[in-house]
Amino acid sequence: MTVEDASEFAGERDGLGRLWTPHRMAYIGGESKPKDGSISACPFCSIPAGTDEDGLIVARGEHAYVVLNLFPYNSGHLMIVPFEHVSMYADISDQVVLEMGRLTQHAVRALTHAMNPSGFNIGMNQGEAGGAGIAAHLHQHVVPRWVGDSNFFPIIGQVKAMPAFLGDTREQLARAWALTADDHSGE
Repeated sequence: MTVEDASEFAGERDGLGRLWTPHRMAYIGGESKPKDGSISACPFCSIPAGTDEDGLIVARGEHAYVVLNLFPYNSGHLMIVPFEHVSMYADISDQVVLEMGRLTQHAVRALTHAMNPSGFNIGMNQGEAGGAGIAAHLHQHVVPRWVGDSNFFPIIGQVKAMPAFLGDTREQLARAWALTADDHSGE
């Protein structure tokens, strides 16, 4: 991220600096979106084949894994993703539903331990019309929120200021995941 002084730009000075986030163009332009809904084009199917560090995986279960969102709404934005390539919640087995629920609970505990958020947004967007960025593979979002974390960047500048790098956040949450593993029986 680079902040640039706009005072030397042509035209009337507006007194604003410019926050350049060119890495976001991959998301905005859809470059990282799968070309189709196939398993071979699905990033959620390929992520688990690599290392946890490279894939930004925080934890793995038997039926699902927990991964940082590559284009997060906030620092610590996690997703609970089933290993099975399935698009609709109604189509997953009871075992996957149960494990996704337990991983979601653990994600909340780990995020609370590591980042002390004031609250959370938890949910799924299903289908393209429902707002799913990758509609072919079901995933549940766990977004930590803080009182006063909304600011003018996303509204006016269509930019989200992120206070930590994804790799650093993954390390922090992986440590918190291990530390909170015994916080709840039944996992």
